[in-house]
Amino acid sequence: MLGLDLSGRTALVTGSTGGIGLAIARRLAEADATVILNGRKQDTLDGALETLRTHVPGGNFRSVVADVGTAEGCDALVAAESQVDILINNAGIFGPSDFFKTTDESWQKLFEVNLFSGVRLARAYMPGMKERNWGRVLFIASESAFNIPVEMIDYGVSKTAMVGLARGLAKDMAGTNVTVNSILPGPTLSEGVEAMLKAQNPDSSQPVAELGADFVKKHRPSNILQRMATVDEVANMVVYAASPLASATTGAALRVDGGTIDTI
Repeated sequence: MLGLDLSGRTALVTGSTGGIGLAIARRLAEADATVILNGRKQDTLDGALETLRTHVPGGNFRSVVADVGTAEGCDALVAAESQVDILINNAGIFGPSDFFKTTDESWQKLFEVNLFSGVRLARAYMPGMKERNWGRVLFIASESAFNIPVEMIDYGVSKTAMVGLARGLAKDMAGTNVTVNSILPGPTLSEGVEAMLKAQNPDSSQPVAELGADFVKKHRPSNILQRMATVDEVANMVVYAASPLASATTGAALRVDGGTIDTI
């Protein structure tokens, strides 16, 4: 499609061995970007690369094993890949957690992965983007940034912080062709969410998509679609925001939430 051509651009997608991250990597490769995959384990990275090469024959892929939830992991990633044009901060963790039983250590680990990975990588890569006067930085946040879920308060707060970080960085790039945005998926049927749904419904014979729809209706009743999004639906928005077509979109929180956030 005109304007989605990313040939000559290099894109890094953190946490891209499965789920939304893998879908984003595939869509970026289909737009002819060179895609750098990232994960914590070599075997899962190898599996993701095999999947991508099957779906995008001739695609240009590289991979780096690094735990971006640590400063050392971010340093290792930057040492292996010193320059990118498109940075997708997708790595994240989540899970139900009673606020009154959630320890400081648990909060700190979640923020290291969800927020500080993006802080560190933006700090490393954005000066080069600014110097070259072109770049795209995207933070995969969540509708939970605005609709803080009572069952995952820590997660919601981390995503609120991501949205604020993206807005501030966009303002810092004022007057350049470097854009910074956050993406707000709603409930999305990734592998992690599928596992959560199955764990919550161990005796159910329902297809996982139906379990997802039931979850949305119960826990996100404002959702207009009344179902979970697919990872591809989220990836489509991300690739648009990374493309030349989105050149006038920056500092925005772009929703792929099925209408969950109840405001206009």
